[in-house]
Amino acid sequence: MKQHSRTRPRSLSDRFSHFAKAAALGVGSPWAFVAAVVVTVLWLVTGPAMHFSDNWQLIANTGTNLVTFFVVFLIQNSQNRDSKALHLKMDEVIRSLNDAHNELIDIENVTDEELEALAGRYERIRAEYDARRAKQDDAA
Repeated sequence: MKQHSRTRPRSLSDRFSHFAKAAALGVGSPWAFVAAVVVTVLWLVTGPAMHFSDNWQLIANTGTNLVTFFVVFLIQNSQNRDSKALHLKMDEVIRSLNDAHNELIDIENVTDEELEALAGRYERIRAEYDARRAKQDDAA
């Protein structure tokens, strides 16, 4: 596996990935939830002082919209990385098994039509298995 040199400048993608991993860990922590509850309680407590005005509501709406907007990118980045890692692990398992169908390696990059054809193939295999199983059950 390629090791990164400490003197080499990191690309924007590397920096974002590092930030997104750290932020996703932070946002997914119990402390982030506690902070969200505290902020919500503080907002509710300030309601009477601000006479439950439109500005009071706008503060919460704007804050939650901005946080949601940015967290969507963090979640998507994390999901993309996890998905890619899972696919690579599955590709290695397929490659290492003698009886596995190697055409399934890197299958996430085929067309929708090819996926549908493969799904049909595996549905037929399952139906054949179910038919054999039913015959065995009837014979018993």
